[in-house]
Amino acid sequence: MSMLQVSLEDLIQHPGEETSNAIRARAAAVEPRSLRTYTSSLAVIAKSAGAYHWTPEGRKLADFTSGVLVANLGHNPTRWWRRLLEYQGIDNITTDQPFLAAPPLTAYNALTELEVRASERLVECMRSQPGGGRMEQVLWAASGSEAVQKALWAAMQRKPDCHHILATRYGFHGKKGLAGAVTGSEQDPERDPRVRFIDFPMQQCIDLEARRQPLDLTPFRQQLEQLAAELPGKICCLITEPYLGGGGSFHPQVEYLQLLEQFCREHDIVFILDEIQANFGRTGPLFAFTHYGIEPDVVCLGKGLGNGVPVSAAVGSAAAIGTMKYGAGSDTWSANPLASSAVLATLDEFEEQDAIGMGLELSDLIERSLLRLLDTGLIEHVRGEGCVWGIACRAIGGLSADQVANACVRACYLGDDNGHAIHLLGPLAGKVIRISPPLTMDLGEAEAYFNAMHGIFASLRQRIEAEAK
Repeated sequence: MSMLQVSLEDLIQHPGEETSNAIRARAAAVEPRSLRTYTSSLAVIAKSAGAYHWTPEGRKLADFTSGVLVANLGHNPTRWWRRLLEYQGIDNITTDQPFLAAPPLTAYNALTELEVRASERLVECMRSQPGGGRMEQVLWAASGSEAVQKALWAAMQRKPDCHHILATRYGFHGKKGLAGAVTGSEQDPERDPRVRFIDFPMQQCIDLEARRQPLDLTPFRQQLEQLAAELPGKICCLITEPYLGGGGSFHPQVEYLQLLEQFCREHDIVFILDEIQANFGRTGPLFAFTHYGIEPDVVCLGKGLGNGVPVSAAVGSAAAIGTMKYGAGSDTWSANPLASSAVLATLDEFEEQDAIGMGLELSDLIERSLLRLLDTGLIEHVRGEGCVWGIACRAIGGLSADQVANACVRACYLGDDNGHAIHLLGPLAGKVIRISPPLTMDLGEAEAYFNAMHGIFASLRQRIEAEAK
């Protein structure tokens, strides 16, 4: 079977990876496919540091995913780990200690000072940024979808007789409960009738050139006003992303999000910005609301918030998220001390090193490098900002765009003749490959790997065309 024709049903195996292949086979025996999103490489990772992973065989992979937009500071930064352990009160561990006197790993229905410090620091940090003036309280959670769900619960509670939610079409907010209900479009089965979808300017920002053009807001404004007239006083909130992440990396003109904010202000609707995939420097500044010139009522954070430790939050005004009763926003893991320590360590690092400046320099290199890929003939569109980009593959040689995208992911994993291998995720929306290395990746090393990616894509095109003959 050709490398380019591997079925999704087949067990993924790679030549020269005896240990990794055995681990993949073991996982297939005890875990369902639904546990992970399909990625044609299915890398087995033994350890990670900075912008790199290593397989059990010792093969080095440049991580162009940041662990799905999580490790913005890079994997396992030493100073960050030291800070986290210091917040946990752990300095020396000896084998004669059966238990450590340290904060518990969960503090359900109780308080730790770590939690309060993390809340205070996060609110202070967000309020110090342009557009963060409404940030007053923190609803902690453990995953992105949980933060979104809590934000929606709070917005619905603000006006108990007001239950309709507006969401931008083809967004991704999670797979659980209401977070899943506001994901995708009205075409999805079992759609929650309380959710109404609004258009997102996907065609108007399909590539960098299109995004640079002024956006005609008229049709979007008309659609919003039509919904306001259809549901008078019944819309509790509007939720959107700074850019469509899971929907294919579509980054709108700033005036689109500004229109949504204006509409919410005019109709007393809670404006929720889900920047779980965008916070902590991904779009450029520390928070995406600054980049887009808006002031949300609630901002959902996650991924880079803990730089790898599972933690998320809905942060907003007391009027927007402070109305629920005792227990309505609680769960076992929210604001646990380990997560709180990770947040504090992340805030420390962003305050004390210029990760944002490093990310902006890397952004210029990413843009130049990805535009070069257009001449390989495999890429149709390039779009993005900061350190989060998407390259849309095109059909070629009898292969669909989706098949080309998966072949690109696998070819980058296998690497070039000089040993440059790159870890990528399975394509977004079928055919879009996300490029999102850590903000802190060394520029010289990043350039070398982008040059390797260009060569890998060019060679892949030759193989596709040869197989098509």
